[in-house]
Amino acid sequence: MNILLIEDDENLCDTLAFQLRQEHHEIDICRDGRDGLDLFLQDAYDLVLLDRMLPTMNGLLVLKKARAAGVKTPAIIITALGELYDRIEGLDSGADDYLVKPFAYEELSARIRSLSRRSGKWEPHELLRYGDVTYDTDIRELSGPGGSLMLSGREGRLAEVFLREPETLLRRMVILSRVWGVDAAVEEGNLDTYIHFLRKRFSSVKSTLSLTTIRGAGYRLENPHVS
Repeated sequence: MNILLIEDDENLCDTLAFQLRQEHHEIDICRDGRDGLDLFLQDAYDLVLLDRMLPTMNGLLVLKKARAAGVKTPAIIITALGELYDRIEGLDSGADDYLVKPFAYEELSARIRSLSRRSGKWEPHELLRYGDVTYDTDIRELSGPGGSLMLSGREGRLAEVFLREPETLLRRMVILSRVWGVDAAVEEGNLDTYIHFLRKRFSSVKSTLSLTTIRGAGYRLENPHVS
């Protein structure tokens, strides 16, 4: 998906861009309202993520002008203004959704998927396959010889990281940055916990895949049938 992010918080831009690219979206970043409007009006994006408080032109005015010009690109407002009046004003200005800062990335990702299903404009899901396992990234469904089950958001992102690079040693810091984000304050013990959870999920669907611990380095997803 081709996404335009109009946001003046540099740290948030960097973090969201990294996380969205991990989900294979293309991201353009703009930190100014007027410049953001110029890009919005090109009608070249699948989705716009729009802050309300921007330099030179506020986000609601950007959105109103784009809608007045006939641009129907879905837009999610991301803002610290979370009162009921603020939400109503944002939706009435033409937003398709409204997300209040601070928010978990998993929630933003879920809202993007929800918009994609409603519009029918984007591919509904991606299937990742390795060995005897299939993972549907959209509905977070893991399937194997013994059936199917749903993964949590964090489990799903962890599964996706391994299934995209099977038989590859993934170092701990790489996994942490891809699953939690580069700037997230997370203890390394959380990774061990979710590795344990994911191993149980593979076992539950009777998969023969193995998440192998490489001491002092990281983890590797292994297929015993691959020599």
